[in-house]
Amino acid sequence: MNILTNPSKLRGFEKHVKIENVSRRSVLKGLGLAGGFVLAAPVMTRQAFAYETGAGQMPHGTVVDPRVFVSIASDGIVTIIAHRAEMGTGVRTSLPMIVAEEMEADWKRVRVQQAHGDEVKYGNQDTDGSRSTRHYLIPMRQIGASARTMLEQAAAKRWGVPATEVKAVDHEVVHTASGRKLGFGELAADAAKQSVPSVEGLKLKDPKDFRYLGKGEISMVDLHDITTGAARYGADVRLPSMKYAVIARPPVTGGKVVSFDGSEAMKVSGVEKVLEVKGWPWPSKFQPLGGVAVIARNTGAAIKGRDALKITWDDGPNAKYDSIAYRGQLEEAARKPGLVVRKEGDVDAALKGADKVIVGEYYLPHLAHVAMEPPVAVADVKGDKAEIWAPVQSAGGTREDVAKTLDIPQENVTVNVTLLGGGFGRKSKCDFALEAALLSKELGAPVKVQWTREDDIRNGFLHTVSVERVEAGLDKGGKVIAWRHRSVAPSIASTFAAGTVHQAPFELGMGLVDMPFEIANVQCENPEAAAHTRVGWFRSVSNIPRAFAVQSMVAEIAQATNRDPKDMLLELVGAPRILNLTSVKDLWNYGEPYESYPIDTGRLRKVVELVADKGGWGRAVPKGHGLGIAAHRSFVSYIATIVEVAVDEKGKLTVPRVDTAIDCGTYVNPERIQSQIEGTAIMGLSLAKYGAITFKDGKVQQGNFDDFPVIRIDESPGVTNVYIVPPGPDTPPSGVGEPGVPPFAPALINAIFAATGKRIRELPIGKQLEA
Repeated sequence: MNILTNPSKLRGFEKHVKIENVSRRSVLKGLGLAGGFVLAAPVMTRQAFAYETGAGQMPHGTVVDPRVFVSIASDGIVTIIAHRAEMGTGVRTSLPMIVAEEMEADWKRVRVQQAHGDEVKYGNQDTDGSRSTRHYLIPMRQIGASARTMLEQAAAKRWGVPATEVKAVDHEVVHTASGRKLGFGELAADAAKQSVPSVEGLKLKDPKDFRYLGKGEISMVDLHDITTGAARYGADVRLPSMKYAVIARPPVTGGKVVSFDGSEAMKVSGVEKVLEVKGWPWPSKFQPLGGVAVIARNTGAAIKGRDALKITWDDGPNAKYDSIAYRGQLEEAARKPGLVVRKEGDVDAALKGADKVIVGEYYLPHLAHVAMEPPVAVADVKGDKAEIWAPVQSAGGTREDVAKTLDIPQENVTVNVTLLGGGFGRKSKCDFALEAALLSKELGAPVKVQWTREDDIRNGFLHTVSVERVEAGLDKGGKVIAWRHRSVAPSIASTFAAGTVHQAPFELGMGLVDMPFEIANVQCENPEAAAHTRVGWFRSVSNIPRAFAVQSMVAEIAQATNRDPKDMLLELVGAPRILNLTSVKDLWNYGEPYESYPIDTGRLRKVVELVADKGGWGRAVPKGHGLGIAAHRSFVSYIATIVEVAVDEKGKLTVPRVDTAIDCGTYVNPERIQSQIEGTAIMGLSLAKYGAITFKDGKVQQGNFDDFPVIRIDESPGVTNVYIVPPGPDTPPSGVGEPGVPPFAPALINAIFAATGKRIRELPIGKQLEA
């Protein structure tokens, strides 16, 4: 543990927790000692070591060391490091709260500091994949238990009694025999001298003694600053003598500058310089696209200067990319055999012998993240040292990439993480930070690179376009005996390697090869699809098109056989069992060991049954209303959603109510679970109603919220109810931030069918409901 020698630096935070950046805190320098419905609180075994996660397989793994994550000042203030990025999930609260729980620290006397990028020191810092709680519940408990043990050992030594006679309770260590007490602050210096206990010998708290975990009584540490306007986002960073830059990037992915004339830009008041920005040939991971930068005394002048630029572009190999034509290519590919990635039984024979075959083709266009805060970064490069301030999801990854791009030692790069105004996967790609670093090096001054909304939409890493074709064969009794699913979509792997035409195992494992239905003959295929723009991960990634296709098909089968959609879904899920997908090569399970996180159809059934019960499935609804249901497993969580829609005579769509049941295993903060599910309902409705990025002549045709809308307050679901399944005693934590998105669109579409009799197979809905 670090011992803060100047506790006055931490005072004045009694009403709320202040967030600061570790690298900027002078007190740490040179310290050698240094409404929803919840069913039940989480249940954990006493030691909670009954499962393993994939945390150790992530780059740099985990670090379990209280000296890295915990500081105690002499006045008793406990400071806990948050090494993940905060973008609304509450991770900057949840992980420190786990430490505080095991430490027996009083949350009112806890302060949270944001870690800078340093994966050697802190372990993996990638805040994506809904991994933070599932990978760090146990490590954070161990860190807290280690700190508590060191405090108890220090007290026992001072009193000259066995450590078994002392116990940490509510920010103090108590000698149970005599009633003597010492506060954490009084013991801090001595505790720091204790050896860090071995993980194997740690005794974790009994869950029945938890004060914080699972209670939902602690608000986000950022909430006060966010609501009062004091929160520090990327765009709020200011440095002395800082320059402001915007960049004109190639309008077509893979394009480059042929020539430019900046003379008119230089006439704009405040513009100081125009220069070309280095770009990397596509594909090039997260490296900048290149282009022409306008440097000015403020962002407004830089934007005006950019508008005045005259640039001749070479649009490169993607100059003819056209969304309409490309959709046709994807549909043609989906109607022909493709690479077989899962095969059980004989699908061809079963389909040929089926009494009825139902075919559905489902289309989803490219999507943009459109986080409320567009990308922005500040860089200050001096010689072989660089410091970055940015809203990045991967501070450690950004540090590595900045070092490589500038060809300087990684230890010379400091990445300060600001609050993220939304991320959804976009800000795990650090191209905007690399742009700022390159410009700062070139100019010899601090530089802020600000992306506009148009930049964000036209030059981002888009969610892939997709055609999903499902063929279901039924026998005379209406039982599904054959299932063939062809998924055609450009792969995220195309961002890293040229010539990629098949989806990667991690994409195939998102609702395609892991489809959990009990069907005798199953075949999944992946025809070829080349990328023509930058493709990146997006909240819930390939689960979006897969859930849309699979769960829409379930409802279509129910309609064709005159069955209730919920009953049809449960019939297809089948009996509770653990799937044994031996026919799938390289089965991807969200990076988790299958022994700890198997595909458990019993848990999937349970969320369907729970939401049907609590959400009133089958209840009477007014004319023009309909109910739809869908369920999906993603990020090793199980989730089911019922959407109620209302469609008026003119085709106007509203959503009066959404009910969602989630089984995310052991959980920390139910308030954040409810918030995330509410958010996915809003995002899911936005994408389903409006989400479409289209291309013509290689260029994105959208640019702002006028042509890529998000739903407004008056369009949001009227009520979103959330039901959390109580975990079993050894159920590990799983994902929350992403799993709510995939089932929303199919539940919505199924509800529209129930209300109108119209089956929608392509998104967005757009004008398809208009009379």
